[in-house]
Amino acid sequence: MLAPELSLLVDAALEAGEIARRHFGNGPESWDKGDSQGPVSIADIEVNDMLRARLCAARPGYGWLSEESPDDAARQTPARTFIIDPIDGTRAFLAGEHSFAHSLALAEGGEIIAAVVHLPMRQETYTASRGGGAFLNGVPLSVGAAPLSPKARILTSRASLNAEHWAHGAPAFARHFRPSLAWRMCLVAAGHFDAMITLRPTWEWDVAAGALIVAEAGGAVLTRSLALPRFNNPDPRLNGLLAGPKPLVAELGSALKPAGQ
Repeated sequence: MLAPELSLLVDAALEAGEIARRHFGNGPESWDKGDSQGPVSIADIEVNDMLRARLCAARPGYGWLSEESPDDAARQTPARTFIIDPIDGTRAFLAGEHSFAHSLALAEGGEIIAAVVHLPMRQETYTASRGGGAFLNGVPLSVGAAPLSPKARILTSRASLNAEHWAHGAPAFARHFRPSLAWRMCLVAAGHFDAMITLRPTWEWDVAAGALIVAEAGGAVLTRSLALPRFNNPDPRLNGLLAGPKPLVAELGSALKPAGQ
């Protein structure tokens, strides 16, 4: 039964939101992590420490992978592993924007089986369990059905439009952006945008929860190599990601250069 696992993640995410709210707009201490990893704040660390203490106390036999914890290869030994981004969109959080999220996922056998993305300042909680559907605040989600066209609303960075990624140049579509990868995937799952693309190496904690939410909303999620993503890898990075309605993801995938070229 996945209901207890999902309930555990939801309760933990809501508590994470309370911590973030306490720091939001109060100029929390922050610093750059170096190696182009971006900023981290005392709020990220406090959320991470709470989540690890709460989740690992509730499930002491599970592994742990988080952006704000040193990686440990021992996480691959247990049958199940938590994959956590304490605050996805730290820059937005520090800038006083409401578009940051807490992303919590549980992996089993390389697949995500339960997921929560919580945006505390927007009072939005996206949830999914394997085979159980995807929801926003309890309301079922479903991806859209738009084809690839200049009107297709696709969430991606400007760098994804670089010609190096595409066989014949980037196809025409309406580019949009949100700072949190997890939230981007949820917006696709809700049908507010047609697809999401990231073509750079992508940390698992940014997309693990969102991947299940899109899939349970009826969408497709593929890596840059057009393979199904696997999680809790020794190197916790994926080779980019495409997410959206299955026909649109197929169209986008066919327009890419083959991986490695």
